[in-house]
Amino acid sequence: MPRLIQNYISGRETAGSDGQRTPVFNPATGDVLAEVAPTSAAGVRAAVDAARGAAPQWAKTPPLSRARILNRFLRLLEERIDDLAQVITAEHGKVLSDAKGEIQRGMEVVEFATAAPQLLKGEVTENIGRQIDSHSLRQPLGVVAGITPFNFPAMVPMWMFPVALACGNCFILKPSERDPSAALLLASWLTEAGLPDGVFNVVHGGKETVDAILHEPGIDAISFVGSTPVARYVYETAARNGKRCQALGGAKNHMLVMPDADLDRAVDALIGAAYGSAGERCMAVSVAMPVGQETADRLVEKLEPRVRALKIGPGTDPESEMGPLVTRQHLEKVRSYIDAGEAEGARLLVDGRGLKLQGYEKGYFIGGTLFDHVTPEMTIYREEIFGPVLAVARADTYARAVGLINGHEFGNGASIFTSSGEIARAFAHDIQTGMVGINVPIPVPMAFHSFGGWKSSLFGDHHMHGPEGVRFYTKLKTVTSRWPSDVAAGAEFIMPTMK
Repeated sequence: MPRLIQNYISGRETAGSDGQRTPVFNPATGDVLAEVAPTSAAGVRAAVDAARGAAPQWAKTPPLSRARILNRFLRLLEERIDDLAQVITAEHGKVLSDAKGEIQRGMEVVEFATAAPQLLKGEVTENIGRQIDSHSLRQPLGVVAGITPFNFPAMVPMWMFPVALACGNCFILKPSERDPSAALLLASWLTEAGLPDGVFNVVHGGKETVDAILHEPGIDAISFVGSTPVARYVYETAARNGKRCQALGGAKNHMLVMPDADLDRAVDALIGAAYGSAGERCMAVSVAMPVGQETADRLVEKLEPRVRALKIGPGTDPESEMGPLVTRQHLEKVRSYIDAGEAEGARLLVDGRGLKLQGYEKGYFIGGTLFDHVTPEMTIYREEIFGPVLAVARADTYARAVGLINGHEFGNGASIFTSSGEIARAFAHDIQTGMVGINVPIPVPMAFHSFGGWKSSLFGDHHMHGPEGVRFYTKLKTVTSRWPSDVAAGAEFIMPTMK
């Protein structure tokens, strides 16, 4: 029998509901590794009750004490990074080096969160009126939840909960049911680091569990990462239920290649950014946009053999550059996008649909795919594929390229490769995306900045982690005080600042 993946509530694993179980697969072999029992509304309420019970004391815990627990958790992550990476690769399929890179980017947010005493300082103004001072405080929201995607089962949760915990909140994590085991490792290591029971809890499941979280009155805020239709649903439902929400959605990240760019470096960047993690990244470059026909011809000439030469295999093979897709259903979805691109007239230069790996016939593998002459009305240009499919969409001028990028529904990230500082500066100011790369293909900010897109890539007012994360997970309180030394002279009918 496959092992049963359970919830984690009040510092220990607990059973989920008795509903239909969801299998967790090894994407390289197609074998069932485990099963997940969905969490009902009653199960979510049990996690909320545990968090609500722990919240008052955790909020009163000095920020330095909270930071020290996170520091011990960070040491455990450093010591056990290989263990966590193996779990990620087994359930997601990404190569081990990529799994370790994911963990490292999550650890950077833990490092940032250990500075909680500095991050939570308020502001003070003396004498806003006679003998009147004012100061501000940032206090925790209470109980917050994170709903995270399959593509980064460790990094995305660590972009949420370290900052939330550092700010004094209790946290409920609902990881993807496709690769949920990493969340349980993180939970157990937090307990080992000294986090009090009930402060961090994990519940598993699909839409039923998500809806229970969205409607649970004991949850004050929700952070979500996933597709745009679901992000919009999560944001609207959370808002209707009076919850603060940041919901990060889909993307169609463009990389603009100017005629003066170093094409060899641009190709290296595109190969890693388009095909790393089999394209299952919200920051993957899925559209290469060369400016000018000569630039486009030269870029495609260099790209095509590199795509054909990609080393594809199981994530445990150190020679592999790209592993399988996460599920058979997603494999079929990516194949359908390639079918659509071909049917709509794009030129298919490299077709990954026929890939077969000896010994891994039941795995969810697909080869790298490259299209040329992709136009804005095509499905493969408009929609997020979330697979190893790169579209080359040619633009005659810089202005045309910027107009196409700015006109797209998504505004997550965009990058430019150029040797011109003038063009690069103009691009950074002109482009309408939340993250911009200049000769950097995947412009994911470091932990002490904040991550987030524009337009249909983000619903909500705050980006993720960094200073924006602190603002999201706290509420502002301003205190105005006076300590008069004389007896009050009677009722006052004016604002105190007017004296």
